[in-house]
This record gives sequence, structure tokens and C-alpha cells, in this order.
Amino acid sequence: MSTLSRRLSLSSRMAVITLALVAGPGLWAGPPFRTDDPEPVTLGHAEFYLTWTGARTPDGQATAFPLLEFNYGILPGLQFHVVAPYAQVKPSGEPWARGYGDTEIGLKYRFMEERDGVPQVGIFPMVELPTGRAERGLGAGHTAVYLPIWVQKGFGKWTTYGGWGWWRNPGEGQRNWSYSGWLLQREMSERLTLGAELFRTTASSLEGRASAGWNLGAIVNVDERHHLLASWGKNLSGPAETHFYLGYQFTFAPGATAGKGPAQLQGTRTAGY
Repeated sequence: MSTLSRRLSLSSRMAVITLALVAGPGLWAGPPFRTDDPEPVTLGHAEFYLTWTGARTPDGQATAFPLLEFNYGILPGLQFHVVAPYAQVKPSGEPWARGYGDTEIGLKYRFMEERDGVPQVGIFPMVELPTGRAERGLGAGHTAVYLPIWVQKGFGKWTTYGGWGWWRNPGEGQRNWSYSGWLLQREMSERLTLGAELFRTTASSLEGRASAGWNLGAIVNVDERHHLLASWGKNLSGPAETHFYLGYQFTFAPGATAGKGPAQLQGTRTAGY
């Protein structure tokens, strides 16, 4: 194989696994799931996540650890969001590349409250800033924008939510792509919630393929502020991929009004408190 062909082959493989990582913060929008809900963090309350996430494909593997996420309720119905990942990428047959990845910033806004017969609805626009080194597969090399809309409805101990989002993905050889997904979860007890989701993504590059997959996940409430989250899944179609999410969530209320009860200290996806 010529040097040029080898470089093109390596570049193509890196593009596949970089998507799994670089879009990872946006794809894992509703920890520990890829599908998100429209419910923002309560005004004056905050969530902090410490996460290990990754994906493996025939072309290589990519992980992010630590991946730090912070959410804060800045106004009623409005949440500020930021993700900072330390990325590791290994194309098949190549050494590991490690370094800071792309930074994600977003705002989640719920514009419709849930009531009898009516779901809650929100949007969660995000921007992926090209802070990772694209030539090493640690970032996309350009600014990407994600524009999703999410819908949720609860039925006793059952909750279902999902929606659709569009990525603006500029760059040579790239194309805009979309994500759609739906999730069903059940509160098994005050300490345990289980969920399952199906999702689909369209191709993000000119040579890429659409894919569909599933995840199974769990949220464990250790107490009112400490939570453990995990999920694992695979693609059903498109590029073969296995992915996982392991995380710790700490919820607190640094700016909450005095007198609010512990039930309001929970994050948007914890259960039972």
C-alpha cells in the first residue's frame, strides 16, 4: 500500500471512531442513554457527572475518561450545560492517541409543561467547539451544532420520552446528519430505575452509512445526592459498534431558595427522591 493510500485509509478509520467519541457528549445527551428528555434542572440546582464512556468498532476503539458534565438551572425552565472530555482514540493497528477532546456547551429549554393528556416538550441546542486535535482523531476539527426537540410523558411508575435532532456538520467529506430515538423506563423502587431505548442516526460523512441500535440502562440512587448510572448496547444495522456508559452523578443546590425540600435536589433523570 502506498503512503498516500495508507494515510487515506487511516483517515477514514479515524473518522468512523472519532464520530463515536467526538459526537459522544451530544449522543449521550440523557445519561446513561443517548436519547434525552425535555426536563431541565430546577432553578438554582445543579448536576455534576463523572463519566467513562466508549465505543468499539472493527476500525478501532474510542473512549472518554474522565468526561465531566455540569448542568445548572439558570432560569425557570432553562438549564445551562457544559461537557469537557479527555479523549482516547485507537484506530485498528495504530497506537493510542490521547488528549483533550471537543467541548460541548448547550441550553435546555422546556416550553411546554406536562399535564393530563399533554406531554412536556423542550429543545436542547448544543454547540461542539473544536478544542480537540482533529489530526490525532481527538476532535472533529470544526464547530458542529446540534438542534434537537424532546417530548416526555409519565404514566405512574413508567416514563417514556424521545425525539429527533439535527446536526450541522461542516467540513470536507462531511455531511449534516440526524438522530432519532425513543426510550421507555420504569421506576422499580426508590433506588432503582431501569430503561431501554432504540435509536437511529443518518450518515455523517459522504462515505458513511446510517445506523440503528439499542441500549439497556440503569440508574441507582445511592441517596438523595449520589447516583450511579450505566448502560450498554450495540448497533442493529450500519457499522458494527458496541458502546457503553458508566457514570457517577452528584446533585446539589448551590443557589436554591431556602426551605426547599430534598425532593428537589434530584437531577432530571434520577428516580425515587
